[in-house]
Amino acid sequence: MAIVGAEYCDPEERVLTVRKTSHFSPGDGFAAYDHRTGGLAFRADTYSRGHGGGAASAGELALLGPAGEPLLTVRRRRPSLHQRWEGFLGARAGGQKPLFSARRSSILGGAAAGAVVELLPPPSSSPPPGAAPELLRVDGSFARRCCRVVAAPRAEGEKAKLVAEIRRKVDEGTRVVMGRDVFVLKVSPGFDAAFAMGIVLVLDQIAGEEPGADDAGADALDAKI
Repeated sequence: MAIVGAEYCDPEERVLTVRKTSHFSPGDGFAAYDHRTGGLAFRADTYSRGHGGGAASAGELALLGPAGEPLLTVRRRRPSLHQRWEGFLGARAGGQKPLFSARRSSILGGAAAGAVVELLPPPSSSPPPGAAPELLRVDGSFARRCCRVVAAPRAEGEKAKLVAEIRRKVDEGTRVVMGRDVFVLKVSPGFDAAFAMGIVLVLDQIAGEEPGADDAGADALDAKI
């Protein structure tokens, strides 16, 4: 499923080690490293304090490639009861239509409430009448680094499909579970890894604004699929 680009869709499962690079506020920065090569695959920054760089304007989050090329721009849509976010391809330009929309699953909140991501049709096309939107569901708790991204069925008889998973990082030498600032993003074969990282940016913002996020449970995760 190519969303940002076919070059980010690996025919095999792709595993990224994601590190939070700043602790001042949610989403300040991430660096994602490819498990196979050890090289930098993506990095993400926010410019809420008016910094320059990849984001189009203050308060937006930029997902960048290893050379600093802009892949996605994410911003919060205001006003929004559900903490709705929008994602744009590349560095967002004025008047550009969003590529996707994301929101909390429940207006009641809670760090384990999950999220819903809707892929939006390109401006040049319109979906057939009666066609179901392409939805992705996030089940579990991102705050605890224990959640799954599932593609919802679009037709009768289809089953939900796991496209990405976030888990705590375990040190391979000591078998010790590492802190929440380092975690693993597993991307299923054929799914867009850059888009999966875009979802991580939104989830980090949502989780960071929830009271008691670090204490949230994820007991219902395994019952979702």
